[in-house]
Amino acid sequence: MSKAYLLIVDDEPDILELVTITCARIGIGTQRAQTLAEAYHHLEHDTFDLCLTDMRLPDGDGIDLVRRISKQHPSLPVAMLTAYGNMDSAVSAMKAGAFDFVSKPVDLQVLRNLIGAALRLGRSQPSTTPLRPEQALIGDSAAIRETRALIAKLARNQAPVFITGESGTGKELAARLIHHQGPRHEHPFVPVNCGAIPADLMESELFGHRKGSFTGALSDKAGLFQAADGGTLFLDEIADLPLPMQVKLLRAIQQKSVRPVGSETEVEVDVRIISASHRNLEVEVERGNFRRDLFYRIDVIELLMPSLRSRPEDIPLLADQILSQIAETGKTANKHLSEAALKRLAEHSFPGNVRELQNLLERASALADDAELGPEDLHLPAARPADTDRRPLGDQLDEIERHAILEALDATHWKQTPAARQLGMTPRSLRYRLSKLGLP
Repeated sequence: MSKAYLLIVDDEPDILELVTITCARIGIGTQRAQTLAEAYHHLEHDTFDLCLTDMRLPDGDGIDLVRRISKQHPSLPVAMLTAYGNMDSAVSAMKAGAFDFVSKPVDLQVLRNLIGAALRLGRSQPSTTPLRPEQALIGDSAAIRETRALIAKLARNQAPVFITGESGTGKELAARLIHHQGPRHEHPFVPVNCGAIPADLMESELFGHRKGSFTGALSDKAGLFQAADGGTLFLDEIADLPLPMQVKLLRAIQQKSVRPVGSETEVEVDVRIISASHRNLEVEVERGNFRRDLFYRIDVIELLMPSLRSRPEDIPLLADQILSQIAETGKTANKHLSEAALKRLAEHSFPGNVRELQNLLERASALADDAELGPEDLHLPAARPADTDRRPLGDQLDEIERHAILEALDATHWKQTPAARQLGMTPRSLRYRLSKLGLP
């Protein structure tokens, strides 16, 4: 394998020398640039495996370089050098397409770990394995098409993703799709339900432990970070993490290494973090239940999973897929829904979203004798009396949502952050809804 080659862009000679020496010790060649113009010149005439750039340069902004590389050299990972504590700049860089960032003064071990992770990422290839039907996001509504497009974009990026949405909307499925479509697909996808692990066992579960480190530790055990090495760690219901564990998780993400319980040494790990919660993390931060620095680290890019009631036109496709999967198990014969049953489903609000639809159809298939499932087989609460001139459900829900948003914006003098807090959503989610509803 040919020697790896790194482009380092910084106007501080000490930083250039430090990175050059560090790379030389691990067998990596370097090319230096002190301005954007020099960097652009080198990119035109050389091929690199990684670019490491400062945020502020004499002739421009490092984020401009990130954007240019993302557009013209999409397979080239870019990492940012940022001033200590400048999370806003780091987050902006990662949203623009940066692979990761390292704070100044540079920790050499963190730098080596970052370089190693970036080089492994650059050598990986996207998956060509077709998805099974149950692995796909089913539907043809505008909301689900937009979600699929964003997932495909996120798969090409390595920034941490926070997936939000109601319970049952498919947050883990979205995380799996991001992993499957990205360059880490050949490595493990490890899902973790943070709310299901007892607080006293969480550190051992995530980071591992050494034999004898506590009562019951009869042998060495690798943690879930190590199990996901090279791949993706999906932290579901991350809002349930206790505050002391949040500190340790933040350090593991920043250092790209973990220290097993009872160990004196760090273990390097290369994982992409995808997290999720049905709770509003910004609200939890304001309440003091979630660390702000960890929030900024994991919520670089937010993916909102649409509720089922916002896309009722997808219910027939979802129902067909679910019934086919039920029939494949051999527990019941292949069944289908009558037109009346489909109409009844479209009228239901589905507080449990796709998971509720799946449970409902599994129960109906098991109990019904006929191949065709009617409204009576669904055992749903009685629908409201029919209204002959009722508008489509999606239009009614949009009007309710539009009214609530306008009311909140009016009450907060059109300041989006306070309005989002009043509505119980993030500002990013509010901006998404404003765009979806065609509001200014």
